Amino acid sequence: MRNQVKKSIKTAALCDTHEGIVKAALPVFKSYGKKKSFDGEIVTVRVFEDNMLVKEALGKNGKGKVLVVDGGGSLRCALMGDNLAQMALDNKWEGVIIYGCIRDSAMIDTMNVAVKALNTIPLKSKKDGEGERNVPVTFAGVTFKPGDFVYADEDGVVVTDRKMI
Repeated sequence: MRNQVKKSIKTAALCDTHEGIVKAALPVFKSYGKKKSFDGEIVTVRVFEDNMLVKEALGKNGKGKVLVVDGGGSLRCALMGDNLAQMALDNKWEGVIIYGCIRDSAMIDTMNVAVKALNTIPLKSKKDGEGERNVPVTFAGVTFKPGDFVYADEDGVVVTDRKMI
């Protein structure tokens, strides 16, 4: 069986070719990890300063999926660190987008993962398990719906209701 190389889709080309179909997120994210381009089916969690649902989601098979975390935009604690980034890598998640912060960014930058987040902070989050799973979340000017698709690269993040590959 021949190895298949996944074709990388550029967000700028998607915006040009599918104007009105794709929605571009506002440029609020920084990129972490070695993997700069990713795409997949959206899986969501909505949490606030509590990362237990993030950990739970990343503990599942993520092949072909992107975890989108609505952390309420909080800059007061990290929702992901190097241990959860390793979990994302081990469980084959295509990428993680966090409307909030991460920590252990130097370590994450050595890993072959794709993470977009608002910023970094060394403080850890609560571990109460509060939040919601698989609900539409809206931030950065777009709505991320479970089952829709997200594409991300060095130019930004775009969302669409259909697979573009």
